[in-house]
Amino acid sequence: MVRGPGDDAAVVRTRPLCVTSVDAMIDGVHFRRGHPAVTSADVGWRALAGATSDLAAMGNVEPGEAYVVLGAPEGLREEEALGLVRGMEAVAAHTGLTIVGGDVTCAPALLLAVTVVGWAEREEDLLGRDGAQPGDAVGVTGTLGASGAGLALLDGRVTSDATPHATALVARHLRPEPRLATGAALARAGARALIDLSDGLASDAHHLAAASGAAITIDLEALPLAPGVADVAAVLGVEPLELAATAGEDYELCACGSAAVLAACGLTLVGRVEAGPARVRFRDARGSRELTGYEHRLG
Repeated sequence: MVRGPGDDAAVVRTRPLCVTSVDAMIDGVHFRRGHPAVTSADVGWRALAGATSDLAAMGNVEPGEAYVVLGAPEGLREEEALGLVRGMEAVAAHTGLTIVGGDVTCAPALLLAVTVVGWAEREEDLLGRDGAQPGDAVGVTGTLGASGAGLALLDGRVTSDATPHATALVARHLRPEPRLATGAALARAGARALIDLSDGLASDAHHLAAASGAAITIDLEALPLAPGVADVAAVLGVEPLELAATAGEDYELCACGSAAVLAACGLTLVGRVEAGPARVRFRDARGSRELTGYEHRLG
């Protein structure tokens, strides 16, 4: 950074390739302002971490700068606004980002719109959604279902006595961690396609299949469940593995490539890429089915 907050524009030194993503989170849609279990620092963390996860999904990208627009509703207290900043500063310190500018405006509801910028030296350092090939394995980082289960606990659909993992599940929902190091490792190791799991594996695998023009089959029983997800699913009356595949906002990564490469990078192998029209099928002992995660629609 050459010039940051305090001037009319930020000035940064550039590198050959600029990797940019924009994300927005709004009260009542992505979080619940005023919830007794949610701090403003949690909201700030989640907004910047969610945007930064998109950089992780692009491969060997070094985090650079973040620009934040705060839409402040009437009655937003100074301490609450500072809490948002503290949460974002914590993510910046954790990931190596620098918050260099943004804007503040009035809004009917609390809004955080975040632009993150990363840098890469060569096109070969980057991954996209369109490189999956028949014969590739499909793998995921970490565990799945924690964020969806944590949201159910926060919403009161499930009480905390349903699982001894309640605190950890809520934390996974409020404070996701972008998998920057793993995304970079996958690109260096030769993975062919990559996406972050913001909308749920059931939807994000469809994005991989569509971009790559290939069919993907996921073994439901191979999905790595986060501890406590089964407890929450039992109360909700849904299958734990379906909750893990559809709930979304885990911000893990889903990659396609050779099984050896994915395993060496610590991913759990959960499926395979096949020749055929773009589609995604989920299989278990009962057979094959289609599942859907979050879908972005207007209206």
